[in-house]
Amino acid sequence: MSSARRTRLWALVVDAARGGTVAVDHVCAASVQATGVDSAAVAVTLRATPREVLCASHRTASDLEELTLTLGEGPCVDASSGGPDLVVDLAAPECLARWPVFAPAAVLAGVHAVFALPLQVGGIRLGVLDLYRARSGGLDGEQLADALVLADTACAVLLDGGWRHRSDQDEGWPEQAGLQHPEVHQATGMVTVQLGVTAAVALIRLRAFAFSHDRRLRDVAGDVVARRLRFDSTDDACDGGTG
Repeated sequence: MSSARRTRLWALVVDAARGGTVAVDHVCAASVQATGVDSAAVAVTLRATPREVLCASHRTASDLEELTLTLGEGPCVDASSGGPDLVVDLAAPECLARWPVFAPAAVLAGVHAVFALPLQVGGIRLGVLDLYRARSGGLDGEQLADALVLADTACAVLLDGGWRHRSDQDEGWPEQAGLQHPEVHQATGMVTVQLGVTAAVALIRLRAFAFSHDRRLRDVAGDVVARRLRFDSTDDACDGGTG
């Protein structure tokens, strides 16, 4: 990879920071500019817990990340444990077969192409850089090369502690979505106790309930935390009760 490419892309990131400390949301913004996609997001993945979205450049990216979290499937999930997942047309039959719930929902939300790039340093996987585009079709060679460099840049920024909460003065900059759903973690722990299962199984039960009731995962989690919803070993869940 040429040093000229890295220098050019780093200049985009620094420009996005507007003279401030570079953070992962600035890498996210630079990714949109460099690759010609419509929106981007950076998510980190933690063992036995849901993925955390650190930034989303647009409401569409935020919605797709929410969909990924709720369903637990899609190219962004696969990329977190494998290599890059470059999906040029989510409406294609093979995509509908691979992700039977996520793919049609994403198309309905206005996204036809997804490019999910793992954030990885050696054997350590930190998360995923997700690029979303309304039209189908792949990235060209230059765009893909830029995306891979920016994924490496996001890794470096994350390892350097470069994620932050957006201030009220940051209007117009990428939406800072990180760590905004602690109730999902808390609800997972509560369901673990209620059902006597592992955290991974508890999260699956939460996701299944959210999907079957056409609700967001974070809303279901909020009900569990507030003890408006309780899971038991005989039924999916019931109203009321104590945790």
